[in-house]
Amino acid sequence: MDIIISNSSGKPIYEQVEDQIKAAILSGELSEGEQLPSIRGLANSLRVSAITTKRAYTDLEAAGFIETVQGKGSFVAGGNAELIREERLREVEGLMVRAIERGRDMGLTSEELTEMFALGLE
Repeated sequence: MDIIISNSSGKPIYEQVEDQIKAAILSGELSEGEQLPSIRGLANSLRVSAITTKRAYTDLEAAGFIETVQGKGSFVAGGNAELIREERLREVEGLMVRAIERGRDMGLTSEELTEMFALGLE
C-alpha cells in the first residue's frame, strides 16, 4: 500500500493518510487481520510527525476500520463488511444529493427529478 501525501492539499495530512488507508480497506487491498505499518515507521516513510500518523490511526480505530493491540501493532479490523456497506451507502447518498442539486440548478422540477431517478433504477 502506497500512501501519497500532498503538502499543497487543503486537507490535513492526517486526513489524507486516514482516507487512503480507509480506501485500501474498502477496496480489499488491505484485508482483515493484515498488519499496518507501525505509527513511527509510517511517519518516517512519509516524513511526517508520529503525531500525524497517530491521529490517523486513532480516527480509523474510532470508526472501526482498524484495531490496535498493545505491544503488537495495528491491524485491519474484522467484520468490515458492514462498515464497507455503510460507507458505500454514504457515497451513493452523497451522489444522489449532488445529482438532485445539479438537477435543480438546471431547472428540473421535482417530477422530472423523480422520473430521472426512476429511469436510472430500471
